[in-house]
Amino acid sequence: MGTWDTGPFDNDTAADFANALDDAEPEAREALIRGVLVRTIDATGYLTEAEEAVAAAALIAAQCPGGEPVDMSYGPETPMPVFPSDLRALADEALARIVGDEDGPASNWVDPADWKRWRAILTRLRAVLAPQPSSIALFDVQP
Repeated sequence: MGTWDTGPFDNDTAADFANALDDAEPEAREALIRGVLVRTIDATGYLTEAEEAVAAAALIAAQCPGGEPVDMSYGPETPMPVFPSDLRALADEALARIVGDEDGPASNWVDPADWKRWRAILTRLRAVLAPQPSSIALFDVQP
């Protein structure tokens, strides 16, 4: 993999994924993103699509409250559809798999500072994607 920085689209594989999204019909983009997330979650052994899954998670997180816009210089140039809310949980689960894979993308950085920056990006993405617990009162407390 050609990695030139720590952002979600700052590697050759993720940039190629952005191009594939740009080339896809608008109605097919959600399926491409869902597919890469599901395959990452279900993978056994080496996570072959981890870079694409991080990029997909960043696109989903960009549409969430508190999400950051995707860097358009390497990310998709065409607008993404509004993603269904169930993709948030899939993206978070895929990122959890990637964070736990010590032999995967994390091993691409020789400089520990780069690895820490990359890990911090994944942590921020997960914080935005993680479903918020509902705050339903189970009973009414009167003083």
